[in-house]
Amino acid sequence: MDFEGRAVLVTGGTRGIGRVVAEAFLAEGAAVAVCGRAEPESVPEAGGRAAAFLAADVRDATQAAGLVERAAAVLGGLDVLVNNAGGSPSAEAATMSPRFAERIVALNLLAPFYVAQRAYEVMAGGGGGAIVNIGSVAAHDPQPGTAPYAAAKAGLLALTRALALEWAPKVRVNHVTAGLVRTEAAAPEYGEDGGAAVAALIPMARMASPADVAAACLYLAGPRAAYVTGADLAVHGGGELPARYVVTRRP
Repeated sequence: MDFEGRAVLVTGGTRGIGRVVAEAFLAEGAAVAVCGRAEPESVPEAGGRAAAFLAADVRDATQAAGLVERAAAVLGGLDVLVNNAGGSPSAEAATMSPRFAERIVALNLLAPFYVAQRAYEVMAGGGGGAIVNIGSVAAHDPQPGTAPYAAAKAGLLALTRALALEWAPKVRVNHVTAGLVRTEAAAPEYGEDGGAAVAALIPMARMASPADVAAACLYLAGPRAAYVTGADLAVHGGGELPARYVVTRRP
């Protein structure tokens, strides 16, 4: 997948999934900018290239628009946006504060919209482009402790489809449903067995790696997906095995 001469912005691209996504585009020849709220210890590098870092809190509409404008200035345009910034700690719905809920929805739903709005203007005014929104299996299969996050991610999927209808044919908008991804930050959550018990519940018998998500982004942003918009590409290893199946076949 040749992205030589293409300009790519990855939100939340300084660590975890976003960092690997940025590195994947760099390795394929793209000029890449990443953003975060704080200056990282290092920026993504690959293929003899380094990403440009731009500080921004994408939950703020003004900062989100400014981020896109600065990225286009630094990169000489904008061809691809990967809306990766997101996430949420587990919290009980009955006791969480309104402020907590609002911040989770802002990060996982409103922020991608704010960045996409300005990205569309830049892309449509040029040669077009592609937007990839990184979603979650929580949108399809919510778990306890994820109420605002799951609702926001379900909204992101619906937003993707709505924007795809409005912005075609100039700008394609697609969605990746990411499953459980084994990042360095998440590894301690999976216990002493390193996630083996979790992997046993996934048909592909392992959690996703950030590279799995990056590969999906390369496809959706590239020329091989030129006729793909409004799609939801599941990168979750087949989801989770049904509880009845697991219980009846437990050794």
